[in-house]
Amino acid sequence: MPPILNAQSISKTFGATPLFRGISMTVDDGARIGLIGPNGAGKSTLLAVLAGQVEPDTGEMAVRKRTRAAYVPQDSRFTPGLNVRQVLEQALSAGHVLESEHEGRLRELAGRAGFASLDAEAASLSGGWRKRLAIVEALAGEPDVLLLDEPTNHLDLAGIEWLEELLSTSSFAAVTVSHDRYFLEATSSEIIELNRVYAEGLLRVKGNFSRFLEERQAYLESQSRQQESLRNRVRTEIEWLRRGPKARTTKSKARIDAANAMIGQLAQMDARTASSTAGIDFAASERKTKRLVEFQDVACDVGGRRLFSGLNFILTAGMKVGLVGPNGSGKTTLLRLLRGELEPAEGQLRRAEALRLVYFSQNRELDENLTLRRALAPEGDAVIHQGRTVHVASWASRFLFTGEQLNQPVRNLSGGERARVLIAKLMLEPADILLLDEPTNDLDIPTLEILEENLLEFPGALVLVTHDRYLLNRVASTVVGLDGRGNTGRFADYAQWESWLEEQEAAAQNRPTASPAPQPAAPAPTPGAAGKKKLSYLEAREFAAIEQRVEAADARLAAARQRAESPEIATNAAELQSALAELEAAQQENDALYARWAELTEKAG
Repeated sequence: MPPILNAQSISKTFGATPLFRGISMTVDDGARIGLIGPNGAGKSTLLAVLAGQVEPDTGEMAVRKRTRAAYVPQDSRFTPGLNVRQVLEQALSAGHVLESEHEGRLRELAGRAGFASLDAEAASLSGGWRKRLAIVEALAGEPDVLLLDEPTNHLDLAGIEWLEELLSTSSFAAVTVSHDRYFLEATSSEIIELNRVYAEGLLRVKGNFSRFLEERQAYLESQSRQQESLRNRVRTEIEWLRRGPKARTTKSKARIDAANAMIGQLAQMDARTASSTAGIDFAASERKTKRLVEFQDVACDVGGRRLFSGLNFILTAGMKVGLVGPNGSGKTTLLRLLRGELEPAEGQLRRAEALRLVYFSQNRELDENLTLRRALAPEGDAVIHQGRTVHVASWASRFLFTGEQLNQPVRNLSGGERARVLIAKLMLEPADILLLDEPTNDLDIPTLEILEENLLEFPGALVLVTHDRYLLNRVASTVVGLDGRGNTGRFADYAQWESWLEEQEAAAQNRPTASPAPQPAAPAPTPGAAGKKKLSYLEAREFAAIEQRVEAADARLAAARQRAESPEIATNAAELQSALAELEAAQQENDALYARWAELTEKAG
C-alpha cells in the first residue's frame, strides 16, 4: 500500500532565506513520527506542507486517495461566542459524521479530553484547555493522520500525559513537531531531524528519541571522518595545482577538473556542517544576603476564588525551584506575587531589600514593529554585558542571528527566534531571582541543552514553571506543587508531586487510595530511580526543615566567631575561655548539620 503522505524533493524559501531544499519523506499507516530540528530549519513549514496548508516551491506532495489529514497548528484560536459543544458539532459536521451519531461522538470526544462542561466558551478557555479542544476538534473527522505543531507548548503536565496516552492508544498516524524530549521518547516510533547539516537535508531514524541520539552521533562521527579524509585529499591536490601543471594532456585536465570539483565538495560540506550554538549566560547580582523571599501561611485569591493557601516556603540564593500544578491552579499568579504585582489575601510575604527579579513571560511580549536591532539594543548600537560594551551585531550573532536580520522586523521571526531575543534581553539584567514562565516553548533542543547548563550554573535563585519534565527533573532541586483545589506542598521531584496530586483527587472523590499519601511538605526521592534509597517518613520531615536549621547554625557560628575574635574580651581569660568553648560547640553543631544534610541529600537523590 502506498504511503499516506509522500513528499518528494520539496523545497521552500521564506523571503530570501531557504528553509529546506530537495527533501523527501513519507508517512505510512500507523506511523508515530517526531519531527525535530533547530529553530529556523522549517519544521512548522514542512508540517504545513504535509497538511496541504502551504504549497512547496519545488517538488511534489502526494496524498493517498481518500486520506483524511487533520492539522493542529501552534496557536489554537476559536470564534468568540462559541462554546465547546458548538465547536465540536461544527467539526463533526465538517467531518461528514451522521447527525444521528453527533451526540454520542460529541460526548465521547469531550469525555476523552476531560471536559467537565460543554457550555464553557471556547475562546475564554486557558491555553492548555484550548489546545485539548483543538486536538479533539481535529479528531472529530476520524483522521488517518494527525499533524501536531508543538502541541505541548500550552498543555500542562497532566495535559501532556493525556496526549501521550491518546497517541499510544489510537490507530491513526501522527507527525508531531516537538522539543519535549520525554514526550518524544514516550510517543515516537521514529524521529526525523530537519537540519541542513545532513547531506539529504534530514536524518530519519527508526526507534525512540534515545535511539535517534545514538544514530545521529554515529552519523555525525562518520561524516566528520569523511570530511577530514576529503580535506586531506584536497590539501594534496592544492599543492599539486600550486606547482602549475600544464593542462595540455587529457589526463592533466581531468585531474584539474576533479581537483576543482573536490574543492567545491569540501566547501559545501564545510558550509553544511558549520554549526553554531546560542551563547546563554545569565548574570547574577552581587547580593550577599542568602534569604531572598519568605512565604508565611500565604493565601491568594483571584476573582473571588481561592487559588491556594497555607504556603510556607523560604527562597534562598542558589535554590532551583520547579513550580508545578494543573492549568488554572495559580502558578503564574504565584510568580506575580513574587514580583510584587499582587498582595497575599492572607499571611505574609517578606522580600529582601532592593531585590532584583528578572521575569521571562510565556506570553513573549515583544513589539512586533521593532527591528531586531532595536529589540536587542533599544538605545544605540551596543549593549553592556557583564561590564563590557558589546556591539549589537556581535550580540545578535551570539544568539544565532545574522547581520542581514538586524534590520528585519520582529514579526518576521519564528517563535524560537523570539524566545532567543527575550533571553538576550534578560541576560543584560543582573538578578537575585530568575522567574521563568514556560521558557522552553519554541526553543530547539540544542538551545534547550545550553539553557539547562546555564540555569544549573546560575548562582542566584530560580523559580521555574515548565511542562518540560526533562528540564524540570534536571534543573530543579525542589518542587513546589499546587493541586488546583487550594492545597500546596513541597516535594523532591515531579513524580512525588504527581503521586500526591492523585491522592488529593482520590480524597476529593471520597475513594480509597492504594497506598498511604506521602507528606506533601517533605521531599522524597524519584520513584523507580536505580540505586536510590527511600527516605523514611521521619527522614523526609527532617530533610524538609534541614535547610532552615543549617541557616540558623550558620548564623550562630558567625556570632560565636565574632565574639571570640572581639578585642574587648581578649584580656579577660574567663570570658575568652567561654567564648572559645561556645565557638567550638557551634562549629561542631554546624559540621554535624552539614554532614547530615549531605547524607539526606544523597539518600533522596
